[in-house]
Amino acid sequence: MKSDLFSSEYLAEPATAPGMTLQNPKSIKYAVSGEMYARQGSMIAFRGNLQFERKGQGIGGLLKRAVTGEGLPLMAVRGQGEVWFAQEAANCFIVELDQGDALTINGRNVLCFDPTLSYEIRTVKGAGMAGGGLFNSLFTGYGKLGVICEGNPIVIPVTAQAPVYVDTDAVVGWSAQLGTSLHRSQSVGSMIRGGSGEAVQLMLQGEGFVIIRPSEATPAEH
Repeated sequence: MKSDLFSSEYLAEPATAPGMTLQNPKSIKYAVSGEMYARQGSMIAFRGNLQFERKGQGIGGLLKRAVTGEGLPLMAVRGQGEVWFAQEAANCFIVELDQGDALTINGRNVLCFDPTLSYEIRTVKGAGMAGGGLFNSLFTGYGKLGVICEGNPIVIPVTAQAPVYVDTDAVVGWSAQLGTSLHRSQSVGSMIRGGSGEAVQLMLQGEGFVIIRPSEATPAEH
């Protein structure tokens, strides 16, 4: 049988080392040798001797809660084998964290991560009245984090001289050292939302970066 479908571009080669790699722009492959964690429902294929366990409680002290603030439960994957993850054909990215790094990611954008990373659910400061992104996941430690984004992400540098204001529904994540607060603007609400309601943006201050997606959350994501 012959087809471009069977070209090396699409072929899943056996893993040469344990851990996370990008299978293609829409999928992450993880060669499991022990344990790792992923978003429930994101597994699209696996091979080998692997067990998948839903976690209703914290995982061995690693997690304070087993669901993110966006209500996305996690699962532990244990054993020896390979597993592929994806989420509605969203773009996939791998972020490598070193000791001392800290990244805040919206729960809806977490796909999978190494067990060496520490994970904590935090409420965004002052965001109790905002529409989205109320809870975010703080990742620290050493390891890889698989992140998903609907559309191509935009990374905006944040400097002390130029704070950045982002829609809470569009934000993916930001440097954890940045300060956060809510900014309310009647005029922006009138122009962007098409009404007279009060618009709320997340203001990020300090030195770092913020990642946003080129769309707002749909009702099904809340």
